[in-house]
Amino acid sequence: MTPVAAFLFKTEPSTYSFADLVREKRAVWDGVSNPVALKHLRTVAKGDTIVIYHTGDEKSAVGLARALSAGYPDPKDKAGKLVVVDLEPVRMLKTPVPLSAIREDAVLSKTDLVRIPRLSVVPLTPAELARFEKLGA
Repeated sequence: MTPVAAFLFKTEPSTYSFADLVREKRAVWDGVSNPVALKHLRTVAKGDTIVIYHTGDEKSAVGLARALSAGYPDPKDKAGKLVVVDLEPVRMLKTPVPLSAIREDAVLSKTDLVRIPRLSVVPLTPAELARFEKLGA
């Protein structure tokens, strides 16, 4: 059995927020076009944990979601290069984890969120996921 992996997905809350995901109960996560982010999205497996991070003015991890599917070709992409994932919300973090705290944290400061901030999908180690869950509790 493959261990469950974890990722951080970034979204602009004015476009699609974690509250939208909670309200809709399920979403197709699309709109990723960066080649490296797409590479990460292709490795998502059903059951993986997703930390949802709001960009823009918020700049905070705000909730947890679960992948309902592995990455699959975006049906709207005629070129066949884009990938999407089906998600469901798990829970809102009680305390949002701001980027300032992420940068200062000994574990989280090493994430690709900090190292390569332009990526909209980044993998997380088990220790990084645990740290997000602890800081957001």
